[in-house]
Amino acid sequence: MRYPLLLLLTTALVCAGADKKTKPVGEAGNERLDLYATPLLEKEQIKAVIGAELPPGIIAVQMRIVPRGEDALSVSKDDFQIISHRDGQRSGPFVPSQIAGNASLVISTTTQAGGMGSQGNGPVWGGIPGTLGRPRQAAGNGGSVGSATTGETEAQAKAGNVDPKQKESPLLALLDQKMLQDKETKEPLTGYLYFPLEGKQKLKDIELIYKGPGGKLIVPFAWK
Repeated sequence: MRYPLLLLLTTALVCAGADKKTKPVGEAGNERLDLYATPLLEKEQIKAVIGAELPPGIIAVQMRIVPRGEDALSVSKDDFQIISHRDGQRSGPFVPSQIAGNASLVISTTTQAGGMGSQGNGPVWGGIPGTLGRPRQAAGNGGSVGSATTGETEAQAKAGNVDPKQKESPLLALLDQKMLQDKETKEPLTGYLYFPLEGKQKLKDIELIYKGPGGKLIVPFAWK
């Protein structure tokens, strides 16, 4: 009886090891660059890496950009966008002052009616890079995503009044320090991007999209 029991235990351990999720990663590349991204969706993960919790609805993505070839690559935060295929949220990254500045952040939404000419499924490149009005969301409460017959909800973030008596948040310095820097480089570049992403998102439903001097890349995420 000892050998069947040993075999059963061994099989159980192997199955447990096969099901174990190690690290969420995404990667893509072309002849100009390789992208490696690690999304941090849980606040405990973010706190361990950043050193502080982010406000609700903000995630961090650890980036590593490796230029290929002899020419320098111009890298900008505005080259990136995150999209959720679960509920249609999409946005470019926030800058640290939008997250931890001493100005209040006001989110407003507008709904556009759908129709035969509405945009279908797939990445949307809308928005104005580098502005507070850039973040956008498709499909709000009660709406469906990527349908030509439904409305589309866009979220816009605007800075409210600045309180001159409020001290600068310690979080602002941390986010600035760890943020992916805009620069031209031939060497690998690492840093973090901070995206607004509401709700409980599954890894398989989100993608990082790059559209910059190195071309266009879609970075899906998986457990590895």
